[in-house]
Amino acid sequence: MKILILTQKVDKNDPIMGFFHGWLIEFSKHFERLTVICLQKGDYNLPSNVMVLSLGKENFIDFKDFRPYRLFRKFKYVLTFWKYIWREKKNYDAVFVHMNQEYILLGSLVWKLLGKKVFMWRNHHAGNFLTHVAVFLCDKVFCTSKYSYTARFANAMLMPVGIDTGIFQKDIGVAKMPNSILFLARIAPVKKPHILIEALKLLRQKDIPFTASIYGDSIPKDREYHENLKKIVEKSELSQLVSFHKGIPNTETVRVYNNHEIFVNLSSSGMYDKTIFEAMSCESLTLASNKNLYGIIDPKFIFEEDDVNGLAQKLEYLLALSADEKIKQGMALRKVVIENHSLKGLATKLISALS
Repeated sequence: MKILILTQKVDKNDPIMGFFHGWLIEFSKHFERLTVICLQKGDYNLPSNVMVLSLGKENFIDFKDFRPYRLFRKFKYVLTFWKYIWREKKNYDAVFVHMNQEYILLGSLVWKLLGKKVFMWRNHHAGNFLTHVAVFLCDKVFCTSKYSYTARFANAMLMPVGIDTGIFQKDIGVAKMPNSILFLARIAPVKKPHILIEALKLLRQKDIPFTASIYGDSIPKDREYHENLKKIVEKSELSQLVSFHKGIPNTETVRVYNNHEIFVNLSSSGMYDKTIFEAMSCESLTLASNKNLYGIIDPKFIFEEDDVNGLAQKLEYLLALSADEKIKQGMALRKVVIENHSLKGLATKLISALS
């Protein structure tokens, strides 16, 4: 089977989309040919049966305040997109769109005329009228969270998160820093790192020993929020305990997970961030406010969304565990990923669905 894949970026070093490079490698083992269209391409190293076509964002200068140029750039993207999906029509049997519903809205008429089945992966708590239209135009829509916006539709199908457990695993050569806490995500209000900082303030008031590392970059509209977080840390006299770091390539996150004992995720249940399972796969004790996890992992690793006190209490409990118990619990969390959310499991289920 030959498949067309559409995604935002193909770049193994990208802090947000770097994981998709691993997906493409795994998918290439199961399909005769992958044709990948992305908005932007960077550094990649993919098998010979994978062809990457870029819409060209990497070639444009970003003049955010010059509207005519932005409109021209978008028009060029659309024309290039239509050119590719028509030119490559004999090189794919089905279409798999990752996250960006715009591709569905722009290409569905062409694909219907060509008789191609169309599938979309969209896992996010928010949606709108155009999301409904995009889902209607798809044969199936995939998501990992039952609280995702698209999970409500009749053609929705729940999928594994897709973690490469061969890469994301415990590294015995990397020592975990005692009583260390990690937050790793794009720095934005929707990711809620401010909740963690408020919980850390409570731990400090109780003289509970800890250090915390916050990894991630912010997009322009969230820069003020990012800077305010740093100011809150400074005003709360947490500067010696809490450190901020730039976003890092997905390939480097394994080392960071292995450096920390506890990982915290604060996203809503509709998002089901893959970082939750990457950390679990590396045997880090993972705390999340995600309802999907009930019945899958021990409740001691789950707290109510936006509950600062609840998070602080869970952190206090985990920090107090013995070294042996931390190891035991970490192994149990990795087992959950292997059994339910591995990349191999995702590939197998996805192939069955596309067929």
